[in-house]
Amino acid sequence: MKINILTYPDVIALKNVLIIDDEEKLRILLTRIISLEGFEVQQASDIKTALKKLEQAEIDVVLCDVKLPDGNGVDICKKIKELHPFVEIVLLTAYGNIPDGVQAIKNGAFDYITKGDDNNKIIPLLYRAAEKAVLAKRVQQLEKQLGDKHSFNRIIGKSKLFLQAIDLAKKVARTDTTVLLTGETGTGKEVFAQAIHQESNRNKQNFVAINCSAFSTDLLESEMFGHKAGSFTGATKDQKGLFEEANNGTIFLDEIGEMALNLQAKLLRVIETGEFLKVGESKVTKVNVRIIAATNRDLQKEIVAGHFREDLFYRISVFQIQLPPLRERIVDIELLAYHFLSLFSSKTNKKVKHISNECMEALRQHEWNGNIRELKNSIERAVILSTNDEIGLDQLPVEFQQTNKNGKPLSAFDLASAEKIHIQKVLNYTNGNKTKTAELLNIALTTLYRKLEEYKIN
Repeated sequence: MKINILTYPDVIALKNVLIIDDEEKLRILLTRIISLEGFEVQQASDIKTALKKLEQAEIDVVLCDVKLPDGNGVDICKKIKELHPFVEIVLLTAYGNIPDGVQAIKNGAFDYITKGDDNNKIIPLLYRAAEKAVLAKRVQQLEKQLGDKHSFNRIIGKSKLFLQAIDLAKKVARTDTTVLLTGETGTGKEVFAQAIHQESNRNKQNFVAINCSAFSTDLLESEMFGHKAGSFTGATKDQKGLFEEANNGTIFLDEIGEMALNLQAKLLRVIETGEFLKVGESKVTKVNVRIIAATNRDLQKEIVAGHFREDLFYRISVFQIQLPPLRERIVDIELLAYHFLSLFSSKTNKKVKHISNECMEALRQHEWNGNIRELKNSIERAVILSTNDEIGLDQLPVEFQQTNKNGKPLSAFDLASAEKIHIQKVLNYTNGNKTKTAELLNIALTTLYRKLEEYKIN
């Protein structure tokens, strides 16, 4: 068998080829030639051996004879692609025929060539097949990284309340049920929504997020449902809405409690029928969308106040998950703090690896009204201000610097903290008049001076 050796200097990387042929001399010849091109080559004389090698090694391209002792290469092609979808297969036959060639391609073969007539095609084919295999693997890796980024495994926390929320989210993820995520601002509602989407059967489709509080009513309607050209001033062309963008995927409606009542009625129709009208259009648009909504408001109170439709509430709250605030997840603060420390150390090219005990205690006792978002911002600031491999209390925002007489950071739940805040308020009210302040506090002036010194109030 004569094969011209071609050189391809721009090989993307060393690739693995498996030759399946029962003719030993041919296998040895092909191995020698293919090896000279920079490929790692393995051999198999039959299908049984080949399948074992495919299990044991990472093969990129299979070069397979059609006639084998224990089967047909055209048939085995389908099985190899089922077991190893990223492996590309080039079939060799002594007697090529069109029906076999067509079936080979249907079974997933990269190409089908005739020995002797197409010998010069083998090396170019191997390079093209190897490149396709590598690109497919890279795409899979990128998809996996994206999936991992938004998976439940990347959500940090081990507190009981938080783990319960994750467990509920995992259970509902595989369904198409509408989910309502509730909790304070900054508790990670969008992170949960993305994880639910990633764990769902819609994860190959779009995840589209919109903040309902970020737009005026008219603009929000256009953003959600799209509009026809000329439907309002500035609408120079047709525009798809986010519901269309999310078709067959998931749409996340953040801060749904801020949505105007007339839009709530439109949203209710989409949930019930999967249909809506674009702004300025009379033709109905149909979509198949999974809805995840979120709010930091008490929607039951909003219903009583006439700000939220009761029928919509019952449609979006089929499965409700309450996300706990950070102050109820004290055990998670250290985990989150070190996660953000690593993140921002890398981003700023600093080697900050530690958080001082004093700083960590301050983080644990803080109120965290901004929840995880506030913690993230605090750590980012601390990393920027750090001058060594450890962040300390002095790198945290100013509100962390105030301490009680025991040297501990003040907490709103701490009696001393409440007393200090109250004294400061009364002092402000009296414009610093200490005698008047003592009278209003119903304490002796000497007691007031002692407390001013104790709390370091000027």
